[in-house]
Amino acid sequence: MSTVTEHLPADDIESALASGPNGDEVNSKVPHHMVDSLHVPAERYYSREFFELEKKHLWPKVWQMAAREEEIPNPGDFVEYEIVGQSLLIVRQPDGSIKALHNACRHRATELGKGCGRFPGNQIVCPFHGWRWKTDGSISHVFGREGFDPATIDPNDIRLREAQCQTWAGMVWINMDLDAPPLMEALFPAANILERNGVQNMRAKWWKEAIINCNWKLAQEAFFEGWHVKQTHPQLYTYTGDAESEENKQNVSYTPFINGHGRFQSGDARSSYGGKADFLESARNLFKGQDAMTLERDVTIFESVAGDMDTSTPEYTQKALQALFAFWAGAGIAAPALTPEVLKMWGGDIHLFPNYLMLPMYTNCLVYRVRPYNDDPDWCRFEVWSLTTYPEGQDNGRLTLSGRYDKDDDDHWGLIPRQDFANLERMQRGIKNVSLGQTTLSSEWEVTIANMHQELDRRLAAEL
Repeated sequence: MSTVTEHLPADDIESALASGPNGDEVNSKVPHHMVDSLHVPAERYYSREFFELEKKHLWPKVWQMAAREEEIPNPGDFVEYEIVGQSLLIVRQPDGSIKALHNACRHRATELGKGCGRFPGNQIVCPFHGWRWKTDGSISHVFGREGFDPATIDPNDIRLREAQCQTWAGMVWINMDLDAPPLMEALFPAANILERNGVQNMRAKWWKEAIINCNWKLAQEAFFEGWHVKQTHPQLYTYTGDAESEENKQNVSYTPFINGHGRFQSGDARSSYGGKADFLESARNLFKGQDAMTLERDVTIFESVAGDMDTSTPEYTQKALQALFAFWAGAGIAAPALTPEVLKMWGGDIHLFPNYLMLPMYTNCLVYRVRPYNDDPDWCRFEVWSLTTYPEGQDNGRLTLSGRYDKDDDDHWGLIPRQDFANLERMQRGIKNVSLGQTTLSSEWEVTIANMHQELDRRLAAEL
């Protein structure tokens, strides 16, 4: 599997900054456009007109994560990817490659596959009239051929149509636009940063979803910043000192990149930040509340070296991380390099435009994918993965979605996602309040939200 860094030099990452607000050449074409970087027009989150523009000019033209490779480990395995009414079959080929085929019979438009499964004998069979295609999309059998005008069943005309399909970091990415730029170019520089953190070595531990009454953009924006932690997740805000302080003690920096991507990570030390987080307590709370960025095995290692140490000191943190790297080496787990660039990303977030977020930490990663649901701008399909790095050679079998669970289901969602989900539907109701024409963004904490919207406007304007 190729890597992004084979295509683009890593030392270009820090220079790939976003250009900022758009000019009249973009804004004049887009309804409810971004006027500046400090406000988002409320209509962007519920307007049918804006939603229809996204359906027509964003989703058919953009690279999007369609599946994890573990979902289709063997030839003939398939999984369906659906976005705003368009269905594609992601199919493993006999040679191990992967294709994305539009999920519609070339005869009478019947969907050829649903959910996930396997095409026996690498043959896709239409359930209506029995036409068959090979899993590469080529026609292999037309039942009742004698009843058709030969011109209507030319093999080139009735082969299944393909979308662009490429893989990166154990994920399958698709783009319905056959003329779109290559995946590696589209993911720059976000993928380069994630590769430094070893996401290409990670595999899924679990995968589940919820249906949320919230626009897809508003839902994902909740995770573009860590500023909400003190109020939304007070159990994670373990800083010592004045608990009532209104100063944001988190030392975090935010970077908007080209292509609509964004990052937040640990920033450089500044006198305006204060307090010390309790490393061990934070790790325990992350595991209990999410079971993703921090796993039970990580907490066990941290506890084993704590002794009588003050677990909020840099000395303890260093000792805990040294023990973690020693464990990875002994267990045969591929680990990222112990560099400042890697450490800054632990507990941070990378948004890959338009709708995919990865939060790497240690050899783990919390992942979100947020899609429109049911042709309704007020609803989204919110999927969550827990990824981790397993010892080399470990086979966990075929990955399947464990289930769709209610947002308040405390048997299947930890405290952290339930706290986040509780905010999302409140935001969607509030965004329609007659007193509110726009949201207001922080010029420091929320710059990547503005960047995502500005890129969206550029994508829409390019097609109008």
